[in-house]
Amino acid sequence: MSTAIRNIATRVHEAGVRVRPADWATVSTEVDDQGWSVLPKLLSTQECDALARRFDREEDFRSHVVMARHGFGRGEYKYFAYPLPPLVENLRTNLYPHLAPIANRWHEAMGGDARFPDDHAAFIARCHAAGQTRPTPLLLQYGEDDYNALHQDLYGEHVFPLQIAILLSEPGKDFEGGEFVLTEQRPRMQSRAMVVPLSQGDAVVFAVNNRPVQGKRGAYRVKLRHGVSKLRAGHRHTLGIIFHDAT
Repeated sequence: MSTAIRNIATRVHEAGVRVRPADWATVSTEVDDQGWSVLPKLLSTQECDALARRFDREEDFRSHVVMARHGFGRGEYKYFAYPLPPLVENLRTNLYPHLAPIANRWHEAMGGDARFPDDHAAFIARCHAAGQTRPTPLLLQYGEDDYNALHQDLYGEHVFPLQIAILLSEPGKDFEGGEFVLTEQRPRMQSRAMVVPLSQGDAVVFAVNNRPVQGKRGAYRVKLRHGVSKLRAGHRHTLGIIFHDAT
């Protein structure tokens, strides 16, 4: 990972997010080239631990999903209720403007009509007007032998094409295995698998569904899915930041 990308580290506080000057152009290049980019140490160890402990606060959540009951894998996750915890709300609100230009460029390249406003509140208002009113940020918890099957987080008509996952646990200390994985399907080609290396507090920005790839005859769509490989030991927590709401 380049020095420029490492300079993207964001300090997050309950009072608000301060994003230091960062090489977002390099992030844009990476997500264009491979469908993902890592934001190192987006959260501190203390912030990660505090978020992970929220998993047991039932009053914070609107829904609890046990993955094995639905064929999603093994493990469990909970969707936050509105109002979101300040740390989660600040992340969602303040990271969105850096990703909206990439999202708009992707939609233009793929021939999509939708364009995304600069302000996240304006985009959420669009979702709510279409009946997508349920918040989608979530906490995920895995134990030994748990995994998350490959999937996409779509949820409705209005889909923001990028999302973020933040690893809240420390690999090698809190858990073994449990790598974040992506698969990419290009037309008339076999799928490609990618493993994203993450440390505690690192975030990965990645494509929700399709991204454009430039070919000899113009841009074409490449479909991505994401998941988590089986844990060999320990426990793993992740914060998911999805920028559109659900029906």
